[in-house]
Amino acid sequence: MPIHLTERDPRVPADRLVAELVPPPRFADVSFASYRPDPGQPSQAQAVEVLQAFAGTVGERPRKRRWGRSTSEAGSGGVYLDGGYGVGKTHLLAALWHTAPGPKLFATFVELTHLVGALGFHDAVAALSSYTLVCVDEFELDDPGDTVLVSTLLTRLREAGVRLAATSNTLPGRLGEGRFATDDFLREIQGLAAAFESVRIDGEDYRHRGLPEAPAAPDLETVRRTAEREGASLDHFVDLSRHLAQVHPSKYGALLDGVRVVCLEDVRTVDDQAVALRLVVLADRMYDRDLPVVASGVTFDALFAPQLLEGGYRKKYFRAISRLVALAREGADVEA
Repeated sequence: MPIHLTERDPRVPADRLVAELVPPPRFADVSFASYRPDPGQPSQAQAVEVLQAFAGTVGERPRKRRWGRSTSEAGSGGVYLDGGYGVGKTHLLAALWHTAPGPKLFATFVELTHLVGALGFHDAVAALSSYTLVCVDEFELDDPGDTVLVSTLLTRLREAGVRLAATSNTLPGRLGEGRFATDDFLREIQGLAAAFESVRIDGEDYRHRGLPEAPAAPDLETVRRTAEREGASLDHFVDLSRHLAQVHPSKYGALLDGVRVVCLEDVRTVDDQAVALRLVVLADRMYDRDLPVVASGVTFDALFAPQLLEGGYRKKYFRAISRLVALAREGADVEA
């Protein structure tokens, strides 16, 4: 019998949240050496050099100023990888994590904010202050509350001498643009920018260099036949979309425990932003776990309505499309 994600409501204790804050399975064995810079994009090789040098500074505790403030010979105390989707930012961030000495933490932005919620702000600061490095993947600010929370958290960690590294599709000074009234929170956003040295990575989405667009969607019979495989899940797209509203996004990883291939019936174009953003998080967790997707209905390049692709979250949606198309290609191999 297939697994039904809609029947799952995982409970994730705080100790599991902390223990799992490491690079996901897809990036468990990556290194700087395994990154393949595009020869036509010099910034990619330059980013490797910057990160290798930065890794060598991790573990160096900063000198203390009076009144408990700290200063570091290395300047800002953090690096921020900015670039489009599919240029290898997560690969490089994970390579940094693998290279640097511990204790260290690797989390997506949503995982980090949920960890703070689970532990409480002061306990989270106390726990993370003992780390040499905190890596935050897919850094984004979707509401003013997160702006203040993350700004304050990173400021406290930087003062404690923790080195910081992050990836995003948005420069730190422009976080939140198009999503809320950034003028009201300009000081907090500028404070985030001051915590990092920005490293630009240019290039095409490596998942689609020279490859065709989204593969044709299989028919319903093929989806259901694939779902008979061991470890396969099977859900109707509408039912799963509704179920995701009942599960905190930080638990979407646990929702996929034991799943080897994700099968979906009747994928449809989404025009509701709340639904779309939850699907983005699920797509990230499936991609992290390298789960092939076999889905009938519309192809994933038509998953999000045009008005969503023109709005403030468009970079998130394009990243999700890129990743889902890659997983659909893997799903086509499973079908075969």
